[in-house]
Amino acid sequence: MDGPNPFGEILLVEDNPGDVRLTKELLKETGLEPTVHVVSNGSDALDFLSQCGEYADAPRPDAILLDLHLPRMDGTDVLERMDDDVRDVLVIVLSGAQQDRAFESDEVEAVVDARVQKPLDPDEFDAIVQSLSEQPAE
Repeated sequence: MDGPNPFGEILLVEDNPGDVRLTKELLKETGLEPTVHVVSNGSDALDFLSQCGEYADAPRPDAILLDLHLPRMDGTDVLERMDDDVRDVLVIVLSGAQQDRAFESDEVEAVVDARVQKPLDPDEFDAIVQSLSEQPAE
């Protein structure tokens, strides 16, 4: 791949260990070799993004892979509560549901760069990652 890797640091927000493993495998297959940081709920995702508590030394992610259906705080709430300083981070929503309330909100939809239906299809996932990695930096 030519140019800088926009996926150097990824925050994966996923509560299903099987989906975590599959997503890491798919990312490895893209050839981008990102560092993947995993949190399992929306509250921890916001702490990671704002570098609070145990995530005080967390890096700023280049991309967020976000499951919408999470314990404690769902992915829609994460999108709505993200600080302005991380609004420019690429967001790929991972969803098992055909329709999600996240996309009923124009404000939330504006934050999302792509949506991938679970279970993840390797070809679709690769195409989205490659497409987003080729976008010019803002």
